[in-house]
Amino acid sequence: MRLATFSVPGDGHATRVGALCEDRMLDLVECARALQPKLPFPTSMRGLLETGEDGLGRTRGLLKAAASDQALLARFSHGADAIKLLPPVPDADKFLCVGKNYRSHLEELKRTDLIKELPQEPTGFVKLNSCLVGHDSEVERPESVARLDYEPELVFVIGKRVESGAPGDPLDYIAGITLLNDLTCRDTQKKEVASGTRFWTSKNAPGFGPMGPCIITMDEVPDPYDLWVTCSVNGELRMRVNTVDQIWKLGDILKHFSRLLALQPGDMFSTGAPGGVAVGKANAEALFLRPGDIVECGFEAPAMTLRTKIVAPR
Repeated sequence: MRLATFSVPGDGHATRVGALCEDRMLDLVECARALQPKLPFPTSMRGLLETGEDGLGRTRGLLKAAASDQALLARFSHGADAIKLLPPVPDADKFLCVGKNYRSHLEELKRTDLIKELPQEPTGFVKLNSCLVGHDSEVERPESVARLDYEPELVFVIGKRVESGAPGDPLDYIAGITLLNDLTCRDTQKKEVASGTRFWTSKNAPGFGPMGPCIITMDEVPDPYDLWVTCSVNGELRMRVNTVDQIWKLGDILKHFSRLLALQPGDMFSTGAPGGVAVGKANAEALFLRPGDIVECGFEAPAMTLRTKIVAPR
């Protein structure tokens, strides 16, 4: 399934939880209200994930009903051009980002003196909800930022409470995956890394977290460690890296961070930038993002694309 959080322009600022049905976005709450009036449906993605497999099972049932009844689908769904996609989980209690997690990226960071030594355990920082935006959003590049870089990242969305080292199969805790373009201001990052901070302003500026478009549930992901992650700018392919290149796998990440911190459904882990970002290339200054650039981050299979436009400050 492809699950999304969206709004309908002209309908205030109300957020809705939906799922792709054919080429339309099914409003799950409204569809459930019509078909199952005595059983309320969660009104947020986080609420849906908290219901676990029971909620996902209900969602599959609603999708099956809509797919088999075109009148029902038309009544409770919206075309892609009639909605605004928001971050799939816009109100996660915790969004933790693992750093320095691809061998190819570590090598390019070493060449640019952004790191001095390899990490001995997973490292991370916090991504704030306030910096997140959805698919097809415009992101302002502040006038003070001259070296804005792209970082497409695989994100795991927690679907089951994780604590005390996450015993068992790590994939049992995951509801699905999504994409983050972890836009990074290279102008200030080196100072932040040197200071050892875990709250990087270069990662949390407004709009510096394009995310989505959807959560792909794990039944559609044969192997999260055999995914091709890509990034194109203005149609030019800038990077293509397989997630097999990750150093710390999901089990390592969950075990490390859940020792002292319980994780809840709807929490998220971004798993690091692959190699191929602008700062690691000899012609970096020509590759940093500028107003007018269209950035497309993607998975090849299962296919999904997250698109962002960089704009000048308004």
